[in-house]
Amino acid sequence: MTENTVPTRSSRRATDARRKKRGVALFIRDLLVIFVVALLISFLIKTFLVRSFYIPSGSMEETLHVNDRILVNQLEPKLIPIDRGDVIVFKDPGGWLMPQAETPQNPLIASVDWLLSVVGLSAPDSNDHLIKRVIGLPGDHVVCCNALGQMSVNGVPLDEPYIKLPPGVTKVSEDDFDTIVPPHSLWVMGDNRYNSRDSRYNGDTPGKGYVPIDNVVGRALVISWPISRWAWLDDYPEVFRGVEEGEG
Repeated sequence: MTENTVPTRSSRRATDARRKKRGVALFIRDLLVIFVVALLISFLIKTFLVRSFYIPSGSMEETLHVNDRILVNQLEPKLIPIDRGDVIVFKDPGGWLMPQAETPQNPLIASVDWLLSVVGLSAPDSNDHLIKRVIGLPGDHVVCCNALGQMSVNGVPLDEPYIKLPPGVTKVSEDDFDTIVPPHSLWVMGDNRYNSRDSRYNGDTPGKGYVPIDNVVGRALVISWPISRWAWLDDYPEVFRGVEEGEG
């Protein structure tokens, strides 16, 4: 006849302790799995869908303010064509930006910034990119300015509600220009027309002021920070309604 062993208080405590340790280990394991999966998903989203950038200058005021953070749809122009009026982020075509010295950063802050950049919540390379509004597509004939101070695209004058002009000024560009956008390129301008070094003022660069479509990172969708500035970014299709396609 087998004699049943009655667990002692100490053995019960040991068993409970082992169960608690195992439960804690499983909890930590599950947290690590969730973290890694979330990191992977965020990395994939950042790589293929959405990225975050901050605004380093006032060239797009009043649409965008300095230090605003924006979310950028990277499906444009890879899968979705760029259109006139889109606010786009693009890599410097060469000569648009002045070289900037790297500023020393606290190692802890640098590590956190790197981790956030992996998941698309930080943009340490924002100073290497520019943001402007698309005015001309390949083949478009862009001219400024008519007797009313308006710019025209393919002969259609534009009424631009998004631009910022100095007090008392109605001419939408301080300098006149007349250009036909070459193939695979864009003519872009800042909304803050008298304080934007855009296509008008980069004619002496290798790209002659035009932005190669291949340099476009994506279209800015929304102001994500600060919360008080949260807003979708309009591409104002009514401004360009009636503009016929160019020859490009």
